[in-house]
Amino acid sequence: MSAAAAGVVVGVSREGLRTVETDGPLDADGSSVFRIASLTKPLTAAATVRAFAQHGIPLTTPAIELLPALAADWRADAAITVEQLLAQVSGLCESVDGATVAALGQGPDVLTEAARLVVRAGNDREPGESWSYYNGNYFLVGCLLAAVTGSAYEQALDTMLLAPWGLAHTGFATPATGLRGEYALITGWDDQTPLPVEDYPRGRRPSGGLWSCADDYLSFAEHLLDDPALLDEIRRPRTRAEDRMTYGLAWALGPSGQMYLNGRLNGYRSAVLLAPEHGYASVALGNQTQLLPRMAKRLSDLQRGLTGDDLAVELDAFAE
Repeated sequence: MSAAAAGVVVGVSREGLRTVETDGPLDADGSSVFRIASLTKPLTAAATVRAFAQHGIPLTTPAIELLPALAADWRADAAITVEQLLAQVSGLCESVDGATVAALGQGPDVLTEAARLVVRAGNDREPGESWSYYNGNYFLVGCLLAAVTGSAYEQALDTMLLAPWGLAHTGFATPATGLRGEYALITGWDDQTPLPVEDYPRGRRPSGGLWSCADDYLSFAEHLLDDPALLDEIRRPRTRAEDRMTYGLAWALGPSGQMYLNGRLNGYRSAVLLAPEHGYASVALGNQTQLLPRMAKRLSDLQRGLTGDDLAVELDAFAE
């Protein structure tokens, strides 16, 4: 592998004061753009919560009531709420994979069709019975955000979150063809092989399609920490004590109130860890498939002096 190819950008914000470091021989900084994979979900969730609050719609509303176009194909439990989808406790049958959604193409209705496949598959468990990480939940959330705002999911995310919070280097378009402002696109690697940049399937975007940078993700985290009502809604646990994961809306919850998750996409790894009681946020973006254990340890070590907790194993293993 090229000596200058692989590494990690780590950004930390403590009460709004930031530091950015690079771990490894990577020519990058806080404005360098990576695929962030499942770190997209917290942005989708925050935009959805904001949109529903703006329109006066409770998150406890059954999803089917807001998606009448899917009613004829709805074989899932009609009681599934928006909140349960965001919290990954819907009990949906996990039968719709990434390849199936990619085969739907990139057309304007592809997210609706992906959601249709999800609800057509029905439920494995009662809604709220147990937590299970399934991207299909977020295909439906993307449709719900679009339905409530009356616009495409991508436009809704931009209007509700990216633009007002100033995330100028965050978006779905490959940077060479459309991100706002200056950027440095970071190539993803798998061991010694650089990977070509490919379009992310549009139907999967609400679950993991964004490009972003450490500076933007810290901005997102800072805005979230500065909005007590939004933060409290998102970090309130929706799982049961017997679940293997304590989970809010798009975030795993740690023993001292931390919020964390990781992202995995071919050639890229990402991780984020917040400690709200300390006004603390951290994010790590890497361009090598094998980097996640190192990233998880670094983020855990950085917050350990604040919380006393070692979360390296949990952050690395999340959603496996």
